[in-house]
Amino acid sequence: MTGTPKTVDAIRSKVKEGEVGLQGRGKRKSTLRSSGAVCSPVSTSSIAANSIRARKSSLGHFKNLVDEIESGVEKPFTKIIDLSVGDAHKVGLKPITFLRQVLALCAYPELLKSGDFPEDVKARVQKILKACGKGIGSYTDPWGLKEVREDVARYIAERDGYPSDYRDIGLTSGAAGAAREVMALLMTGKDTVKRTGLMIPVPQFPMYSATTSEFGGYTIPYYLEEGTNWSLDIMELERAIAEAKPHCIPRAIVVINPGNPTSSVLTKDEIKEIIKFAHRHRLFLMADEVYQHNVWADGAEFVSFKKTLMEMGPPYTQMQLASFMSASKGFMGECGLRAGYFEIINIPPDVKAEITKSLFVKQCAPITGQAVMDCIVNPPKPGDASYDQFIQEKAFVISDLKKKSKVVSDFLNSVEGITCPEISGSMYAFARIHLSEKALQAAEEAGLIPDDFYCISLLEQTGIFTVPGYCFRQKPGTFHFRMTILPQMEDLVYALEKLKEFQTKFMAKYK
Repeated sequence: MTGTPKTVDAIRSKVKEGEVGLQGRGKRKSTLRSSGAVCSPVSTSSIAANSIRARKSSLGHFKNLVDEIESGVEKPFTKIIDLSVGDAHKVGLKPITFLRQVLALCAYPELLKSGDFPEDVKARVQKILKACGKGIGSYTDPWGLKEVREDVARYIAERDGYPSDYRDIGLTSGAAGAAREVMALLMTGKDTVKRTGLMIPVPQFPMYSATTSEFGGYTIPYYLEEGTNWSLDIMELERAIAEAKPHCIPRAIVVINPGNPTSSVLTKDEIKEIIKFAHRHRLFLMADEVYQHNVWADGAEFVSFKKTLMEMGPPYTQMQLASFMSASKGFMGECGLRAGYFEIINIPPDVKAEITKSLFVKQCAPITGQAVMDCIVNPPKPGDASYDQFIQEKAFVISDLKKKSKVVSDFLNSVEGITCPEISGSMYAFARIHLSEKALQAAEEAGLIPDDFYCISLLEQTGIFTVPGYCFRQKPGTFHFRMTILPQMEDLVYALEKLKEFQTKFMAKYK
């Protein structure tokens, strides 16, 4: 390690944007030694460089801490609160009854004979089983069950007020599977300046840059403006694409709305400007809309890219667009069922034929996921036996998350040295930590990126597990952590109080 930098700027310059999150946490050398006696077919030297670069750091401290506690090592806290992942059921969300009843009967059709289940549940199960042919253990069409795709198309048409064709919809293993399917189409398969460039927001959901790297593409970061609640500036898009053109062929722009990790919600005017920008530069639009049920801020609303594009009329209605949805977020939180879909518009038949080939290789998305997606896009209607309970359960989840979004945002902004833009949507707080020069020097001496140093210290001293901002990329010289608002209110308040106690001691130690 070189000598410790003597200024904040010098330390920050070492945290190079684009490298953090790809190389691990510090400069500590591996303790693994090679005996030279065995030739291993797989080692880090044999793995494709793109695959290595695609993986963010393991954040293994959390697992190590859990292992230590289970082995009886004493810690200065009584419990661990995991705020790192948007996994609602992991932190206690009660499943939506209608969804789980449908899944139960699909998995064990003998329950159709039972009088314990509502008739609308049984009707839905019979529809799904008939579509499957021989039950949910069979393969489906590579694009997914036609009947479910038709329900997805109706859902989109009712949401947007414009027609949707089930033949443009594919059911996938989560929204990540949908996005990867589309991203694969965009790649040129070439290196250097002829590789595909994808414009990706920063801060970002790491899957997009990781997949771009894995597929041999070039990430074009465009920065959201933290000072105005993570808003988007068109001039920033122009800057980003201009600087990228010598290095790649820009072919698409990814937009996450509502945002992850930022929790921002785009206005219709912002969406229009993005569409105009994409049209000027002949970019494919990729709209990640998995948090469309999660909008909390007063006056904010979710508006889909497809609806906005259609409302703008020609020539924008001829643009190519893919949008993604998931069962993992919203009021459902069914992460483990791996249910998602994509809708593509203005895609030529020969390109769709290539998508079919790609989907065919993967066989099909899990039918359990396809079934739950059908329940989401075609929920119980007024008059159905399950309707009242479904509405009550959905309303409770949405109301509870909205309350938590305000509690977390207000609390974080009351803590000295931490600022957090309003949590307008999704299910995260992406808070900025304002680190002193002494704290930055301590991180450097520990061989850690500053916000990783902060999050590891927080974990080791309080049991509160958050994700350092560098995992999502961030403007150079700024440091953040992401935490989810999903835990039960009692655990959430406990975690926030522990965070405040830690922050007070941390600031005093490194003032």
